Amino acid sequence: MRLAAFIAYRLLGVIVVLAVIATITYAIFYLLPTNPAQLSCGRPCTPENLERAKSFMGVDLPWFEQLWNFLKGIVVGRTFGSGQAEVVCPAPCFGYSFQQNATVTDLILSRFPVTASIAIGAAIVWLVFGVAGGVVSALRRGTAVDRTIMTVAIAGVSTPSYLVGLLAILLFGFTLQILPTGGYVPFTDDPAQWFLHLLLPWFTLAFISGAIYARLTRGQMLEVMGEDYIRTARAKGLTESKVVVRHGLRNALIPVVTIFGLDLGALLGGAVIAEKVFSMQGLGAMLIDAVHGLDLQLVVGFTLFSAFLIVIANLIVDLVYGIIDPRVKVRT
Repeated sequence: MRLAAFIAYRLLGVIVVLAVIATITYAIFYLLPTNPAQLSCGRPCTPENLERAKSFMGVDLPWFEQLWNFLKGIVVGRTFGSGQAEVVCPAPCFGYSFQQNATVTDLILSRFPVTASIAIGAAIVWLVFGVAGGVVSALRRGTAVDRTIMTVAIAGVSTPSYLVGLLAILLFGFTLQILPTGGYVPFTDDPAQWFLHLLLPWFTLAFISGAIYARLTRGQMLEVMGEDYIRTARAKGLTESKVVVRHGLRNALIPVVTIFGLDLGALLGGAVIAEKVFSMQGLGAMLIDAVHGLDLQLVVGFTLFSAFLIVIANLIVDLVYGIIDPRVKVRT
């Protein structure tokens, strides 16, 4: 019952946060002098055509009615225009791109598999190698292994991701010619090519983020391994591996999980640089094209979708706390 109440309480908070983000996003993109109808009016954009475009898109209404229609459309869907020309945007309606004649939801879902493949694969790689490197570095403190791992970590933190990607393409794509340099192959078409085309993006992102996780894990492990309960576990005769994994690593992972959830949520919203460097048409590339084309409906919907991923990731992190550390109790 406590867990159910906690989840219900947090879901209510998610709804409130998303409503606030949607309101602010709408205000930024729709209440500014830029006229969305002007961008979709066509050429020539006569005053009559402009008024028809405003009426069709609903931007001729007072701002509070526009905002209400926008928020309501997310929940129950929305209809633009009327008669034979009406356009139906089913729930969840994050908007309608009049430039591409498609709902924002459909556009996001069409690109999401690319971004999800990059984000989830890279997250697994950087979590495994980052945490493992941090643990080894902490247990070998002051040795050559420790210094080597931390040197690599500093290089990863300091190097721009686009530079790492370009160097990876140069080395593995053009010099050694063992990996594809770009493009995306759907998993359903060819699982092997899907895997090969994603290796460079995965390890490029993992090299950057894994370095941060290695440094964080090392610091947490050094702090935890000096606690009294670690000495007590050793005094009871537990093997060193059980002491490190059950008592040390389990407690050191709490801040790591926090950052991991937020990083993964943000990356699922669009790995902008990685997608551009490796010529993959995911959410990040779609956002850049939308900004360049001033597709305001798509930019607003994409922003809200990204915020949704981050707040959901934050909710999952809170639930995982209780699994990693039983001392963390869920409370409303």
